[in-house]
Amino acid sequence: MSDYLIRATAADEMVRAFAVRTTDTVEYARKAHTTLPVITAGLGRLLSAGAMMGAMMKGDDDIVTLRVRGDGPAQGLTVTADSHGNVKGYPMQPFVDIPRKRPGKLDVGAAIGAGTLTVSMDLGLKEPYSGQVELQTGEIGDDLAYYFTVSEQTPSAVGLGVMIDTDQHVKDAGGFIIQIMPDASEEVISSIEKRLSGIDSVTSMFDRGMTPEDILKEILGDLDMVITDRKEVRFHCNCSKERVERALITIDPKDIQEMIDDGKDIEVKCHFCNKAYNFTPDELKEILKVSTRREDAR
Repeated sequence: MSDYLIRATAADEMVRAFAVRTTDTVEYARKAHTTLPVITAGLGRLLSAGAMMGAMMKGDDDIVTLRVRGDGPAQGLTVTADSHGNVKGYPMQPFVDIPRKRPGKLDVGAAIGAGTLTVSMDLGLKEPYSGQVELQTGEIGDDLAYYFTVSEQTPSAVGLGVMIDTDQHVKDAGGFIIQIMPDASEEVISSIEKRLSGIDSVTSMFDRGMTPEDILKEILGDLDMVITDRKEVRFHCNCSKERVERALITIDPKDIQEMIDDGKDIEVKCHFCNKAYNFTPDELKEILKVSTRREDAR
């Protein structure tokens, strides 16, 4: 496996932990959306978080969606993940370029600005579960830690990182989530807090050649870590021409008729992977028929 995540427990299941390497996944996203570095970093952090949060779900068809919306130039990011290691995402504004926070440190928080983080979980019920918190820093990791603590009442430490090379390609990406269970002892909590305060950044650990397993061992120390799952992670979009066609059917018939009247093919791109789908005027006429029937049935 190139990109993968591990799931683990420690201290007799008083702690659960996740760590992930997403270098190739984030690089795929960078190429698909031609993002500039600060957006690559923000989207990459959210993709890593999404992959780990997908692994928290149990159902084969469960889906988690993370939406960051802010008043900064980036405007927002969206990531969706499942429980099988498939993750996808897109930026609202891929070409943002702002001054760095300091040499070597991209200012994701300034790019995002003030706003909200929304987490939606589709667990196969009538309505998806959804929780929302105000962004704390816009740096993604801090915001997710706050979400877990406030919305899920699960004290958590979240570390996320993306290292970008001088040619703008992704050199390293990944992260970890450490969660304290309700029955955790003060001794265990104190041990983890102490070790977290002394660790390097996620990108520094990957740059030193550490694996997701190494990162969790560094944090959990002698708390008897047990790895319970290991799975591949990949950028995977399930879009298709049929799915795009179903979306076009929901458009106002008048708008579809205008496209037909232009007499030219139209191109529709998937938000998540930027793949383009072409529709001819004849195909649009068939879509219009279905759209019109749909409107008449309302």
